Amino acid sequence: MRRWRRWQRRIGRFLKRENLDRLLLLTVVLIGLSSVGLAWAEPQLSLTDSLWWSIVTLTTVGYGDIAPSTVVGRLIAVVNMVIGIGILAALSATLASILVNRKLKEELGMSAYDVADHIILCEWNHRAAVILRELRADSKTWQTPIVLIATLERKPVDDDNLFFVRGKVSDETLRQANLARASTVIILGDDQLEDTARDAKVVLSTLTVESINPSAYTIVELVDQAHVITCQRARANEIIVSSDISSKLMSQAALNHGITKVVSEMLSFQVGHQLYKIPMPKSRVGCSFVEVLTYMKAHLPESGGGGAEGGGRGGWCLTRRRTIPWRPMTT
Repeated sequence: MRRWRRWQRRIGRFLKRENLDRLLLLTVVLIGLSSVGLAWAEPQLSLTDSLWWSIVTLTTVGYGDIAPSTVVGRLIAVVNMVIGIGILAALSATLASILVNRKLKEELGMSAYDVADHIILCEWNHRAAVILRELRADSKTWQTPIVLIATLERKPVDDDNLFFVRGKVSDETLRQANLARASTVIILGDDQLEDTARDAKVVLSTLTVESINPSAYTIVELVDQAHVITCQRARANEIIVSSDISSKLMSQAALNHGITKVVSEMLSFQVGHQLYKIPMPKSRVGCSFVEVLTYMKAHLPESGGGGAEGGGRGGWCLTRRRTIPWRPMTT
């Protein structure tokens, strides 16, 4: 009952805000008066037939199955036609305007979204575009709603499940993105700022997110390793220092030529193999790596003999607490 009353109030506010309440009332009054008047002027017509005729005439359908024969009945028909066309045109224009305004608000990032278990992506740059492509390449997230918060003029890409909120990360934009029901939040650095200010903005955004929804899994990007402790105090769940990772990859490339291609393939859902996590069997907890490897090869035939190196199709890469399967991208 409460839910029904809540919906009634919402519908009432919507009709009043869009001026549809007056149009609908005028439509009902016109149909009612013309129906009663025609039933009085045309004795051979019942009130039900008159109501049918009024609706058909108002909507300009005009089946012709009922037609007034008296002078008064025809005058009522003329009034119904003239006023009805105007009401119908106004109603159609109002509905079209509502749909167009709603679409424009979505494109310009002015709408609030009622989504749940979604991903919120803060900031838009070339890294955000890569993140979006990778998420859409995975079968688990290819239709997951993603809300983008960024200072752009309009929605950057054509994606039916990507929703745009224009502005900086704040209480208001996070409310529009429905942070309270989000599952994951990705906070990227602002490329227009210098490194220290960029990391400071990320930390501040993390604090805002964690204060509103601590249960959301927060992934943040930093530039300077020195700011990791500060970000940890903001209770970020996962911190990625982009400069540190790229430097380590370059050093590995210098020592092992071509190793970055292997790493890139493992991290991408678009080509080659991928990394996945599955829970460690309870019976293997506390065992050594070799024991777990032997168990997985014996009890998981899909491992294909890839073992710890994960070299074969569907191979398994094992750690002490997790097993990470490698699976090639299907086309």
